[in-house]
Amino acid sequence: MDQITIEKLTVFGNHGVYPEENKLGQKFLVSLVLYTDTRKAGMSDELESSINYGDVSQYVRQFFEENTFKLIERVAEKLAEGLLLRYSLLEKVDVKIEKPWAPIAIPVESVGVEISRGWHRAYIALGSNMGDKKDYLDKAVEKLKKHPLCKVIKVADYIQTEPYGGVEQDVFLNSALELRTLLFPEELLVLLNQIEAEAGRERTIHWGPRTLDLDILFYDDCVIDTPSLTIPHIDLQNRDFVLIPMVQLAPYYRHPVLNQTMSQLLNQLKH
Repeated sequence: MDQITIEKLTVFGNHGVYPEENKLGQKFLVSLVLYTDTRKAGMSDELESSINYGDVSQYVRQFFEENTFKLIERVAEKLAEGLLLRYSLLEKVDVKIEKPWAPIAIPVESVGVEISRGWHRAYIALGSNMGDKKDYLDKAVEKLKKHPLCKVIKVADYIQTEPYGGVEQDVFLNSALELRTLLFPEELLVLLNQIEAEAGRERTIHWGPRTLDLDILFYDDCVIDTPSLTIPHIDLQNRDFVLIPMVQLAPYYRHPVLNQTMSQLLNQLKH
């Protein structure tokens, strides 16, 4: 992806662990790498087609002057988040913050923090087979839409499906959605669990009835296997209630482990 760079922008702020740092303030050096597609701007020569680095610089200066944090790790995190939310053409940003006047008892040129943050694409499965199923799914979608670090791109049609797993229960209403998010996978899982809990989800019977079920199917092309989270979602290739919505959303999205598209996986399941 193309890059716009800002090197060692000098700003003043009241950030630090010690009280005098918060009161007196000090100088910071900020370097940014802005990842965006510059092709349209390069062809049209129009500023509106790119990210205005002058406006970015003013935003950084204002951010440092209007906020106070103890740690430069926090400064970097919130600055990256603010930039990604402010500039719609920005896909990813590298933030480097240097503190040349760091209160250290031995000589040092500067201390600093450097991070990379960006938008991620995730696919989320939705399901319900208790109460007003459609209302549970609708409310889950709305809560994701309203979350400041999430953008719902597209929601697949709701489909009625038979229960999976052998437990006798009512039919399900299922769907899936495409999400752009600044949340990391474990953070996204916490959010989904919270939305489930607000819908009265109780985990009493494995594969049993539930008011709301939200699962991370994919997160970029990541392969994750921890005690609390498995991505891609295990066994999705055997579940038509997952593959049918996924084919509607992204028929050519390729499973990062099985190396097959959603359409291919659904066709195999049908045959």
